Amino acid sequence: MRTDLTTLAAVRNLGILAHVDAGKTTVTERILFATGTTRKRGEVHDGTTVTDFDPQERDRGITIFAAAVSCVWDGHRINLIDTPGHVDFADEVERSLRVLDGAIAVFDAVAGVEPQSESVWRQADRYGVPRIALVNKLDRAGADLDRAVDSIRERLHPSPLVVQLPIGAEDAFAGVVDLVRMRSVTWPDGAGTAVRGPVPEALREEAARRRRVLEEAVAALHPAALEEFCDRESLSIGTLDAALRDLTRSGDGVVVLCGSAYRDRGIEPLLDAVAAYLPSPLDVPAVRGVHEGAEERRATDAEAPFAGLVFKVSANTTGRLAHVRVYSGTIEKGDTVRDPGTGRTERVARILRVMADRHVQLDRAVAGDIVALAGVKSARAGSTLCDPGAPLLLEPPVAADPVVSVAVEARRATDTGRLASALARLAEEDPSLVVRTDPETGQTVLSGMGELHLEVAVEKIRRAGGPEVGVGRPRVAYRETVVGGVGGFVFRHVKQDGGAGQFAHVVLDVEPLGPEAGVTGFEFRSAVVGGRVPQEYVRAVEAGCRDALAEGPLDGHPVTGLRVTLTDGATHVKDSSDTAFRTAGRLGLREALRACEMVLLEPVAEVTVTVPADAVGAVLGDLAARRGRVSGSETRGGSTAVTAAVPLAELFGYATRLRGRTQGRGTFTTRPAGHAPAPRPVPVR
Repeated sequence: MRTDLTTLAAVRNLGILAHVDAGKTTVTERILFATGTTRKRGEVHDGTTVTDFDPQERDRGITIFAAAVSCVWDGHRINLIDTPGHVDFADEVERSLRVLDGAIAVFDAVAGVEPQSESVWRQADRYGVPRIALVNKLDRAGADLDRAVDSIRERLHPSPLVVQLPIGAEDAFAGVVDLVRMRSVTWPDGAGTAVRGPVPEALREEAARRRRVLEEAVAALHPAALEEFCDRESLSIGTLDAALRDLTRSGDGVVVLCGSAYRDRGIEPLLDAVAAYLPSPLDVPAVRGVHEGAEERRATDAEAPFAGLVFKVSANTTGRLAHVRVYSGTIEKGDTVRDPGTGRTERVARILRVMADRHVQLDRAVAGDIVALAGVKSARAGSTLCDPGAPLLLEPPVAADPVVSVAVEARRATDTGRLASALARLAEEDPSLVVRTDPETGQTVLSGMGELHLEVAVEKIRRAGGPEVGVGRPRVAYRETVVGGVGGFVFRHVKQDGGAGQFAHVVLDVEPLGPEAGVTGFEFRSAVVGGRVPQEYVRAVEAGCRDALAEGPLDGHPVTGLRVTLTDGATHVKDSSDTAFRTAGRLGLREALRACEMVLLEPVAEVTVTVPADAVGAVLGDLAARRGRVSGSETRGGSTAVTAAVPLAELFGYATRLRGRTQGRGTFTTRPAGHAPAPRPVPVR
């Protein structure tokens, strides 16, 4: 039987989300230390952190792979995932958010909301993940809690509910005032535990004012709190706590705390907030799945049939592990599970509680748990595992489309097979990596989310004892689109080769999608009247048109951003078939596209470059030379952040150029910003 400690109401499944260098991994380390899980504080700069255990993470000083850990605080089991902050590894964040119930969003007290902070916030919005916010690094020069909160309000648009007031500023930051309970929480130098006491005399007036602001903000959002506020003109601790919990879980408000993880100040109140405000598995809606085409829901119940989602696959010294969020039921060592996507059944050899690169064996896991399973060899990230007697297919995480490609080859011809196996393992562990063979050049092409993503992948092959790999220049994913369409384009497909013939007659209108749909996507419509083309043949024409989108008439890149309408057609009583109309759709659209006005699209990235004021001119000139369009600039803590839209193809090697122009003082971040028309000529396939 499960103990009181691990009842579902006392479980918190959460992630740490933030921009690069906001302090996610340090927050995770301090949580592990505060909960007694580790005996020594790990440091990113020393390469001694628990979650950044991969050699590449320690060498680069950044989180690359999402790492799970588990700890206990005040009777609550906290399953925590430290996620990457670099945009190239956003797919790791996406897959983690799919299985989490809550999150801690970490913000730099100097920089506030940064580009990747905004990206991960939007990812959490898509999955409806409740969040609390931690404004970190209050000990830094230029740190300002109010400015950081303003940036959260303006750029992320939640209702920030600030529940703490800093005691001291910058180097003198010593603790916080808890505005809910109106007490101080300080961390004297050399003391690892929090000391609680009365509000300092010098801060009582300011604390009372901020408590009033908090009560008014909560009352404006929460009906029960509003009723008490109108009656008493204040809120009790119990009412305020309950309202903050409700607003956090509904997403109508975001509790904001502050601290300095590096100096180990603010972690205990953060853990208290996790336990008090973020949801347990019992508080989230029943998971939705599909069985035989019908939607089915399963509540978080240990007695229900087992269903879980694989969100990560990893291989290490213990073998191949499938990381699973258990949504319903119970699974025990030795049980047989089924993957309804493939129809395969496998036996669970071991169940492991994950502690980054270490594991603790379990006999069973129940609804609400996040564990790793050994023995399920065919499961992939996004696979559902369920009770063979009660199949259910859960919705997988959305896989991002790769935007950068490199050609890879084994330096020795005898290693070609080893390279293929190594690439297959990479793609299995990371679905955002795509391996394909170029049909024209015969090259093996590795595609991913950015230069760093691909660099890490190739380095992983080398460090795992794989073959020596040669890498070509990265190539970006161009697209082609229609800007001037054609109407009434007639195409007849007639084929007679001695047997049954093929006949299909189609009339197509091709036009660009409207501005509301942007430059991506594809729509197919049928305007045929009188049954001149039967419905089953209409579907075949649509399938053929989709086939034709794989290669455009300009340079053979995929085609997007168009609408095709089937307006008329004709059939033959004997020679018409699905195959004939699919062929007509494919060949007809190809011919129609040659008659259209087409443009090439290139992927564009939003780049935020942070540099000292004396280097802004050089950076602006370099961005202009790279066809960048500057959209704004902002001064933050003595540095200037310049934001620009730059074609992805122009960003290769930018890190080296930026370091040279700023004497190593400049940094930049990128995030995908869609596609835009490209000038001709551009690099082709």
